[in-house]
Amino acid sequence: MAALLALAGALGWGVGDFLGGIASRRLAVLTVLVVSQVVGLLGVYAWVLLAGDAVPAFGDLAAAGAGGVAALVGLAALYRGFALGAMGIVAPISAASPIVPLAVDAGQGITPSTAQWLGVVLVVFGIVTLSWERSSTGTERIAAGAGLAVVAALGFGLFFVGIDAGADESSAWAVAAARTASVPVAAAAALVTRSPLTAPRRLLPMLVAIGAFDTGANVLVAAAATRGAIGSVAVLSSLYPVVTVVLAWLVLGEHLPRGKRAAGAVALAGAAFVAAG
Repeated sequence: MAALLALAGALGWGVGDFLGGIASRRLAVLTVLVVSQVVGLLGVYAWVLLAGDAVPAFGDLAAAGAGGVAALVGLAALYRGFALGAMGIVAPISAASPIVPLAVDAGQGITPSTAQWLGVVLVVFGIVTLSWERSSTGTERIAAGAGLAVVAALGFGLFFVGIDAGADESSAWAVAAARTASVPVAAAAALVTRSPLTAPRRLLPMLVAIGAFDTGANVLVAAAATRGAIGSVAVLSSLYPVVTVVLAWLVLGEHLPRGKRAAGAVALAGAAFVAAG
């Protein structure tokens, strides 16, 4: 059951990210984030009511809230990266996020396993290979969106650190705190940059779907973590970029050279090794 829940969560994240990338090619990134995050916030609080957990300590909520802001930055970078570059390049790079909690653990004296060190090597190799492309003049250059994908990986990694620190008493409240912190930050950023806080009616269903898929994935992965080994859940849920890449191929006709596809697979495999612990 835990494996199925984790895979369903990966599917939800992958579809949500794909739709977010499509929407960000038609709207300002902050507009996409504000509307979809508000939808997700409503869904998260419905989860809190159903869970019936007691309100955790302020420290736990603050840690989760900080993680939510980091995730917001990660999503903004990811969506912008999708708008500028190939999803087949940006998505696998963003999957390097498990390296961040690994580095935090190492800083606290927790030695990474041999498999995790191997995973780091594979991730770095995959990212370097994906990040460079040959221009029309024959010179090497950084692929469009690759830098933003690295920012997304850092943001998602810090989100996992914050959620891990804040979910000791209630995973539902931790996710709610994360989303509660991220929504006003997104709205404030939109106001400062004069990005619209509303979207054309024809695009609202897509934005609602983004928020629904993201929230549903959070709920599924959290439920999986309470029913199975966290290492297996982390590995299976980290496969979400595969969904995004496949959708980009099927829907957008996005094709990558064989070498890039192999590099993406290597990066995803490395992320799985790191997440497995």
